[in-house]
Amino acid sequence: MDPSILVTRSLLNQFQVEMEPRQSQPTDYGRFVIHIVKRMTQQSSSIDQAMLRRAIGLASSYLVTDTSTNSERGIQTWCTGFHRLVDIMVVLHSRGELELETVNEASKACSECWSVAGTWRGMEDCRQGVKEVAAKLKKLLDEPHRRTYKGSKVYTPNSS
Repeated sequence: MDPSILVTRSLLNQFQVEMEPRQSQPTDYGRFVIHIVKRMTQQSSSIDQAMLRRAIGLASSYLVTDTSTNSERGIQTWCTGFHRLVDIMVVLHSRGELELETVNEASKACSECWSVAGTWRGMEDCRQGVKEVAAKLKKLLDEPHRRTYKGSKVYTPNSS
């Protein structure tokens, strides 16, 4: 079994224990992201992009849970988490370390979040957060068309 999967499971299990929800405790994607990044950087001086991709892949799930368990701040906590992950990607890009797989995972997450925000009642405002994240990601893509990253095609919903 891939060691990064074991580490991810361990981190997620540990985070669940630390965040064991009381019956009324809302989820918080921003807090989850801080916890995962803290754990990652304590174990190594570099960012494990496999773990980063897994955290990015949870964006649409956290969109649903953050907004449904915290009607006052759920959009904000979800948006904060998603923005933090993309900010990490920007740093990795500036260092020349960002992997195409990570860019593709972020593109998929944007697509999923866009769909969820348009489908679930009361989440229409979340589309603004998706637009902001997508704009940051688009700046990382190759010019002039911004459809590739380092010469390779980036995931778009129609190109699966």
